[in-house]
Amino acid sequence: MSANARPTSAVATALLGAVLVTACAPLAAPRASVATPSADAVVAANANLVVQGIPPIPASVAESVARYTDFRGHRFVDWHPQRAEMLVAHRREGGDTTQIFRLAGPHSTPEQLTDFADPVRVASYEPNRGEYIVFERSTGGNEAAQLYRLDLATRKTTLLSDVDERNEFQAWLHRSGRLLCLSLPLDRTAVGRTRTEIQQTLSLIDPLDPSSRRRVAELPGGGWAVGGVAWDDGQVAMTRYLSATESEIWLLDLASGMRKKVLPASGEPPAAHFAAMWKHDDSGFFFVSDRGGEFRELMFLRIADGRVTRLTRHIPWDVDGVSLDASGRLLAARVNVDGKAELRLFDTEHFDELPTPRLQEGSVQTIAFHRQRAELAFTLSDSQSPATVSVIDVARPVAQHWTTPAAPPGIDLQSFGSQRIVHWPSFDGRRISGILSMPPARFSGPRPLLIAIHGGPEAQARVGFLGRHNYFLEELGVAILRPNVRGSTGFGKTFLTLDNGRKREDSVRDIGALLDWVAQQPEFDSSRVLVEGGSYGGYMSLAVATHYADRIAGAIDVVGISNFVTFLENTESYRRDLRRVEYGDERDPAMREFLLRISPLTSADRITKPLFVVQGKNDPRVPYTESEQIVARVRANGTPVWYLRAENEGHGFARKENADFEFFATVMFMRATLLR
Repeated sequence: MSANARPTSAVATALLGAVLVTACAPLAAPRASVATPSADAVVAANANLVVQGIPPIPASVAESVARYTDFRGHRFVDWHPQRAEMLVAHRREGGDTTQIFRLAGPHSTPEQLTDFADPVRVASYEPNRGEYIVFERSTGGNEAAQLYRLDLATRKTTLLSDVDERNEFQAWLHRSGRLLCLSLPLDRTAVGRTRTEIQQTLSLIDPLDPSSRRRVAELPGGGWAVGGVAWDDGQVAMTRYLSATESEIWLLDLASGMRKKVLPASGEPPAAHFAAMWKHDDSGFFFVSDRGGEFRELMFLRIADGRVTRLTRHIPWDVDGVSLDASGRLLAARVNVDGKAELRLFDTEHFDELPTPRLQEGSVQTIAFHRQRAELAFTLSDSQSPATVSVIDVARPVAQHWTTPAAPPGIDLQSFGSQRIVHWPSFDGRRISGILSMPPARFSGPRPLLIAIHGGPEAQARVGFLGRHNYFLEELGVAILRPNVRGSTGFGKTFLTLDNGRKREDSVRDIGALLDWVAQQPEFDSSRVLVEGGSYGGYMSLAVATHYADRIAGAIDVVGISNFVTFLENTESYRRDLRRVEYGDERDPAMREFLLRISPLTSADRITKPLFVVQGKNDPRVPYTESEQIVARVRANGTPVWYLRAENEGHGFARKENADFEFFATVMFMRATLLR
């Protein structure tokens, strides 16, 4: 297909038909033979998995990797309003999905509160007495979240939201048990498949009386979020997200629904602004912004005169999390230092930075002060430990562990190696970085390499636990490098925009420069490089496969974009305008031609190395058709393609049984391409 051609519905149907016709025809294993085991010694795919071209997986493979599929950490979710008790997100032993658990104290046995086939990760105690929780849950990965009340005494669950809408819990009011939520109609329930006008509804709900739901305001666009509720419950500071480099803060009156923009002020240039909590006297609110320079700083806006105070101008890194203590005098911030998140403390009266408690090595993921107690909870992760929850008493700043990571039998977490930051020069002389993990020293000689590219692109590879990927390091001797190509967050707003619009393939060239660097490093075998990525990282994986096929052994694309035009036309409407800012507007003829030209689907004939594609059927972000069309096109060219689709998943696999099968197949693919 030429760069200017647009797939017609007939062509799309033909491509999909090609996939279905070949569904039962297994492909030869790429570059290496894989012995076919006997029928009673293979891993059977569950009924929700569509498996194409993947050789039978020997039970011995599943047995060899089983220990690495059961790491189970804990992530802090919410404090009980009165007691030293919390909610955590966790997957129990033998469980298939992450659920919400109650933790009564340090090292107490987690009590499971939710138990669904779909994961539950967002929940909050009712803020007065904590007699019930409100949680979010979607179905089959469709991200159309609904809100539910779970009564802790009876364990009865009550639906609070409209199932024809996508709903998001936002915040509780301080003086009542009412909560704020945002909702918007789904494409499948909207009038017409594509909508030209998107708006969100901000509502107040009493979870004990769902029928009392009151519409507060209709908000244009799909990027709104409540940043903080004033302590008198009269107004909220809201963020309106327009792009990764431009967002606004609005004040909204909860009684009238009237709103006014306060940041940026009239005449000020656009910048990123993210509202946070209010000061206890309601004199103003804290927010995070890059208005003062390259990085996102913690700032305070005084309402009376609009004066902005910069609290972290001395810290050359992004602030990406904030929490205020019960007294209102102490503020905790999370600072992203070159991919490792650190904790910092500040005085809210004079805005001075305070001494930071010493924590164990690792990256801080979540921070939250108790509503009444002088205790700060945080989640920590490092290369040797899944996520753990700890608490600091601000009067005695010594961390107390509340959870212990669950290491499968036979795994010594302390033996896992550390991660280090590496840098290489790109095509334009810019310095690009990545996080490198090397196999144990017992693996001698130059090592094969997995380049794992993060999604986003407005995201960042960070120091933390690698989960299943530790199998590649510890058992296969494969090194892992997670690059932060241009367009990644955490390195300043200029770096963030270096891949926008017509600069899209400059990020792909960063991987080309990485391949140059790898070839010069004696610790790597540059003839054995595999690239993988999910979402935008999936696009990057496909793009690398088209540009540098002669320099890689294969590619793994998980829920990736194969054609920017069809992606923009078919992603959920509420996301479309936000994505157009990043990728370009496909309605503009010149930009449409450019997007088609750089799309991996257009150059699929250049993908000559084995390809493994993974997709969730219910993905609302990158529709499954993005995977179907690249699978069909590459397969038609005679290149070996493995395809795995889950009918009950969305943007990535959340169910352990599906993720396990995906991992078994990935190990098979890696053995066939890298370990030949």
